[in-house]
Amino acid sequence: MNQDISPLELRKQIRSGEFSGNTSGYAKGYVQGNLCILPADWANDFLQFCQLNPKPCPLIGLASKPGDFNLAKLGADLDIRTDLPSYRIFKDGELQREVNDISDYWRDDLVSFVLGCSFSFEEALIADGLEIRNVSEGVNVPMYRTHIDCAEAGRFSGKMVVSMRPMLPSDAIRAIQICTRFPAVHGAPIHFGDPDLIGIADINTPEFGDAVTIRENEVPVFWACGVTPQVVLEQAKPPFCITHSPGCMLVTDLPNSQLAIM
Repeated sequence: MNQDISPLELRKQIRSGEFSGNTSGYAKGYVQGNLCILPADWANDFLQFCQLNPKPCPLIGLASKPGDFNLAKLGADLDIRTDLPSYRIFKDGELQREVNDISDYWRDDLVSFVLGCSFSFEEALIADGLEIRNVSEGVNVPMYRTHIDCAEAGRFSGKMVVSMRPMLPSDAIRAIQICTRFPAVHGAPIHFGDPDLIGIADINTPEFGDAVTIRENEVPVFWACGVTPQVVLEQAKPPFCITHSPGCMLVTDLPNSQLAIM
């Protein structure tokens, strides 16, 4: 499928079942978002968690009221219940199933949060001539649990998840310079070099996504990741919540350029 498809057309194809899978590289130029949906009585705690942890949880969209599934500010004809390729359903912190449509699970007390995604800054890195290995190898970005603590907020606490892209040291420095301009989509990397220093024992075995090739003289570069809320939800154990499946994002009508700090 043409990767330069518009966000609206991509959402329509996802809704109809014509498109499924990883959204990385599609609808170039537009913001993609991680999703977290919680009951209203858990929403304030999660909002505070996002505000205290802007690196892994940069908030770019929030439902105007419980039960709102359109989030009109993020896109035309957008339906949060149908417009992501895959969703994860959790009960009491346990993953129950993955589905392609959450209409049957929807409730009037649910509040949707959309968080910035690394796919947006990947585009800026590629435009500068840097190779993004998960894109060039056609796989989902590798993601890992770390021992880095997030700031606690009410019932939410836990460890940060990071995504990784291997680079030459000189390219890693350039990536830091570029990504500093995009705080709304995770900003600059939080670490590069020895993965053991942030609690990753095996760089070749990510907990989420796919392993990628790390070539000689390259170092792993780590960014805070929007899968962090899923790990935090496992610990907080809300009675019910819904998230995106890793790599299967909400593609919005917001231009990536709108999130850049010039």
